[in-house]
Amino acid sequence: MSETAKRWPLPPAMQAALDEARKAAQAGEVPVGAVIVRDGAIVASAHNAPRALKDPTAHAEMLAIRRAAQALGDDRLTGCDLYVTLEPCPMCAGAIAHARIARVYYGASDPKGGAVEHGCRTFEQAGCLHRPEVYAGIGESEAADLLRGFFRERR
Repeated sequence: MSETAKRWPLPPAMQAALDEARKAAQAGEVPVGAVIVRDGAIVASAHNAPRALKDPTAHAEMLAIRRAAQALGDDRLTGCDLYVTLEPCPMCAGAIAHARIARVYYGASDPKGGAVEHGCRTFEQAGCLHRPEVYAGIGESEAADLLRGFFRERR
């Protein structure tokens, strides 16, 4: 965890994303939550729901992006920030780029399935049309603890 993450309280949007992750865990879904913010206000929030929705694309980020696009009436989420508890996967990173999200703040890294600092590193690819600013480790310990606890209970 970075020194900054140790000294400062969590941004309200990351706390809201962690609350969404807790909802996912209570529903038996992998505990990942996402919140989209514009001008300091939460526009949309969601948690993982692929099992509940019978939809493999129902990741927290994808659902939050869809809800924000509907709420704002635009497929481009210019000026929006995404707070998510886990490093986005390739699918979600692609959607983030296509939505033109300005900044991504995420909690726990995902060495196996992540696509920002791990794996294919989507935003570093030459073909990536938009590269958001990325800030990792925001709420990292809380997000990682939720994930570890969830998987520990299932083993």
